[in-house]
Amino acid sequence: MIPGSEAAPTDMLRAPMRRGPPGGSGRESITLKAPLQERHSMARKTAATRTTVPTRLAVPVGERDHVQGPATAPVTLVEYGDFECPYCGMAYPVVKALQQRLGPRLRFAFRHFPLIEVHPHAEPAAEAAEAAGAQGKFWGMHDMLFENQRALEPEDLARYAAALDLDLERFLSDLAMHVHAPRVREDLIGGIRSGVNGTPTFFINGVHHEGPFDFDTMLRAIESAMVAEPVQAG
Repeated sequence: MIPGSEAAPTDMLRAPMRRGPPGGSGRESITLKAPLQERHSMARKTAATRTTVPTRLAVPVGERDHVQGPATAPVTLVEYGDFECPYCGMAYPVVKALQQRLGPRLRFAFRHFPLIEVHPHAEPAAEAAEAAGAQGKFWGMHDMLFENQRALEPEDLARYAAALDLDLERFLSDLAMHVHAPRVREDLIGGIRSGVNGTPTFFINGVHHEGPFDFDTMLRAIESAMVAEPVQAG
């Protein structure tokens, strides 16, 4: 963590985090208003037409994904998240704890779903994570962003890049030129195709997790998937 910053609260690990609207209990949803950026308009229009969440992940986990854990793990957990979303911040230590508990039995993939209408820093943060990923440091930046959600200004992103010992000139150029915006958009559209309309949204072995995302609930769901009939991991 960067000195002087705040991490996601670890005392929330076992608190039931239920899904609901902003100001409710545990999930922020996309706001369907006039487009703020043309490149997101198609995704928002698609989300507006959905009335139910599909049960399966539309885009399987593959080589393009940022993944932690072995491909041979019996369970793959996919998160669609937003680096500025407070509920994703609460889910962050939960995922870490699950990884620590389950070890090589769990594979985790993170995909971007920036809610730009309510989180103005989410898309630049996602691009920063991808810019770090281009230099082999996606997960280092992923962790720094979630551990410093209140500090996502451009100068903060540059500070995190420096702390990760990235090529700073290349990193800043990538952000200025929006080199990785198509990659972020690809995740967003894939999420829409899977019925995602808020964050965080989890899929366990390709199946949408509809319950709370506290540690105990997630652990039970993952352990149940381990003993279920084999399914496409996503």
